[in-house]
This record gives sequence, C-alpha cells and structure tokens, in this order.
Amino acid sequence: MLGDINLSRRLLGQFLAVAQEKHFGRAAEQLGMSQPPLSQSIQRLERAVGVRLLDRGPGGVRLTAAGEVFAADAQRLLDLQTAVVERARRVASGLEGDVRVGYVSLLYLPTMLRAAAERLPGLRIHLQHDSSQGVADRVRTGALDLGFLRDPAQLSDDLVSGVIATERIGVAMPCDHRLSDADGIDLAQLREEDFVLPDPNALPILAEQLQLACHQAGFTPRGVVVADDLSGLFSYVAAGLCVSLLPEGLQHLTGPGVSFVPLLGQVDHLDTTVHAVHRPDADPAVIRLLEMITSLPPGSFEGS
Repeated sequence: MLGDINLSRRLLGQFLAVAQEKHFGRAAEQLGMSQPPLSQSIQRLERAVGVRLLDRGPGGVRLTAAGEVFAADAQRLLDLQTAVVERARRVASGLEGDVRVGYVSLLYLPTMLRAAAERLPGLRIHLQHDSSQGVADRVRTGALDLGFLRDPAQLSDDLVSGVIATERIGVAMPCDHRLSDADGIDLAQLREEDFVLPDPNALPILAEQLQLACHQAGFTPRGVVVADDLSGLFSYVAAGLCVSLLPEGLQHLTGPGVSFVPLLGQVDHLDTTVHAVHRPDADPAVIRLLEMITSLPPGSFEGS
C-alpha cells in the first residue's frame, strides 16, 4: 500500500547514492556505512514501492526504467524538503515574507524600496496609500504591518512608533516668482501670497505647523486650495498657482517650475519628522525592514 511507504530523507539519500555510484560498495563507503545494511534498505524500499528499481550484476547495478524515474523524483523531493525548511527559517528570521506598508506621502518610499531590493530581496513589499489616521487605524487592526506617518497626531498605546527621518520645512514657490532666486526669505514676505494648504484631516501636523509659523510671522495664510498629501501640495506649486511650506527634502524631486527657498530668522514649528508605526508583536520581516532603514547612512532616507 502506498500509505505504508516511509520515504524518509535517509532512505531516499541511500537510494540516490546507489543510483549515482552504480555500485553498493562505493555507495556504502560514500554514506559511511557497511554494504549489507545498505542492500537491505534498498530491498525494503523496492518491496514497499512494489517494483524493481535496480538491476544487480557482478560488476555493479544499473537503474531500471522505473528506477530512473524514481531517482529523478526522489532528488526533487529532497530538494523540496530542503527548500521548505530553509524557507520556514527565512520567514522566521524576517528574511522572506510579505510586508503591507501604508503611507501618506511618497517622499521616502523610493529609498526604502531600492534598499530593500538590494539587502532583503526575499521580502515582498505591498504599498497602500491612505490618510494619516487611516494608516494608523489599519496598522492597529492588523490590516497593515507597517505605516509611515509624517508627524503623527497622538497614537494609541497599542502601537509602537519611531522617528526615521527629520528635516526642515522651507518655502516652495513657482520658479518665476519674484523671490525664487533669493538665498533666503522672511516668512512675513509671503503675507500677500496665495497658499495651497495641507488638509488638516490628512496632514494635521503639517497644517498646524504652517498656521503657527505664519501666525508667528504676523499674518494668516490666504489659502486658495487644499491638498491632502505632499504630492498634491507640490503639484499646485508646480502649476504656478500658489506657494506653500513643504519639507526641504522635496527639493530633490523638483522639476521645471518649482524653487525651494530657505526661511531666514528664528522660525519655530518648522521641523518635521517621519515616523514608522507598527504593532508590538510585529512580524520578523517588519523588524528586519526597520533595522535596514535605520542602518542606512544619515541623510539617505531624506529627499528620496
């Protein structure tokens, strides 16, 4: 009966050694055992399978047609067993698996994806866009494994958060703006400008920072449009419609139509941070990914 066959790794290895050497004596020597027990094992295998796998002769053995097929399948089975064990160990150590990543803006993702492809090729990263609150909620419920949030509002106690990047906020303006070539400007010089404002629901911290900084400079920003992510804010500026305050790392992504100008003087409220958020019981793959991110050289995860 097929169910009574015990095709142990040891038994398959013994048969493959005989099939390779075409000789019981040489196969036994390769396996580090005596010949009689090896011959008995192969005989038991043939009885269990129910067919002759080897033709014995005075000069050695040769595989029968059934033996040829059995040897090929036995090798594939051993290879599969090895692969199964190795993959389980890789998943357990975080070297292989799927990581569902939520994000609010695209600013830092290219660097992470590029570094992960080079250093952790066994990880499959699945990206999902959402608002800051949406990302946090989905990480909390387990729908996401990891989230990247810019200056997140108060997070619940059942989430772990760590800063992965910090940068200064500057002024983004159309390249034909009268101040676009300045080495730096005072924020008060923008009191008469039209602004694209961060949506306070999607980007609450950046929205609050912009309002507080402008208030400190003595004016309320004149918002003519609202965007719910950094790429939207950037696009309105690139279209020549308004100015905004954006992380200076975005200047590495600027194309025709946008200039970044630093702010002069002591301007409070204008440091921004990116946080990685996950559950305390995060999978090993999440921990591996975060370890890779924090091991990158300073500045490499900014302005990507």
